[in-house]
Amino acid sequence: MFDNRKIYRVCHKKQGLVTFNVTVKETNLNIQADSDLSKQAVRSILDHRQYIENHIACFPGFADSMTPLSSPGIAPKIISEMTQAAKTAGVGPMAAVAGAVAQSVGRDLLQWSANVLVENGGDIFIKSDTQTIFTIYAGSSPLSMKAGIKVARRAASFAMCTSSGTVGHSKSFGKADAVSVLADCCALADAAATSLGNEIQTPKDIERAIAIGKNMAGVQGIIIISGKQIGLWGALELIKL
Repeated sequence: MFDNRKIYRVCHKKQGLVTFNVTVKETNLNIQADSDLSKQAVRSILDHRQYIENHIACFPGFADSMTPLSSPGIAPKIISEMTQAAKTAGVGPMAAVAGAVAQSVGRDLLQWSANVLVENGGDIFIKSDTQTIFTIYAGSSPLSMKAGIKVARRAASFAMCTSSGTVGHSKSFGKADAVSVLADCCALADAAATSLGNEIQTPKDIERAIAIGKNMAGVQGIIIISGKQIGLWGALELIKL
């Protein structure tokens, strides 16, 4: 049996950066930075996990809602971003949790490193001074590991998040082999990938799902793989590997 996590972590490795893994409870991050920032990353994970755990203790519905929730009012940034991302994508707030954690930790680490990449279960926050090529792991699809996404260098941080109904343990109501979403906000990219993945039962659903995603404010690019079919839209370039 292949370790899917190891496969896609090798696929997005950037030259010149130091790579390290950090685990806190259920959170396991693969991080790339200008230097080893393991201690800073652990502290950041603990802080942001505590924000989420405290919020769930006060509002238990936050943990299991499958639909968007109303604004939490005054709340930690990670809670507000998860809530807004879920509202935009039409899913529950925990659909954005992996991306939100990656983003929150990545932002914290930018204090010590100009280049930061944080991957959390296939959801990636990145700030890099070079272009980035993402290899798409799509399980048993014949397009898996043969198609890549090239994103030009960006002045600001951005996110590429992937959801699958056939690979991994993420909850999905669809059967897409891979749905990847590009956005400035990692929480939004995560929630949108989950939402669009839910729309895919057969390859015939790709076009309709992309049409839905195009109308999600903040979504900048979409790639969907289902079996032998692939759909692409937005500010990214599909390349053959």
